[in-house]
Amino acid sequence: QLVIRGRQRVDSEGRVFLHGGIAARQFERMFVLADGVEVGEAVMENGLLHVDLTRARPETVVQTISIRKG
Repeated sequence: QLVIRGRQRVDSEGRVFLHGGIAARQFERMFVLADGVEVGEAVMENGLLHVDLTRARPETVVQTISIRKG
């Protein structure tokens, strides 16, 4: 499970805004990841969160079986 939480910093020292735009509130989102999916890294750039997910390849198991005639 991947949980992303965040809150917007209020940086309004001595400033007065006529319009606030996007509301400054906390958020939390949960994502259920499939088996074998791992979170690599997360980068916040220009207000956009980019999360790298990798899927581990299962090991290939080679099995030899004998076949009887019968």
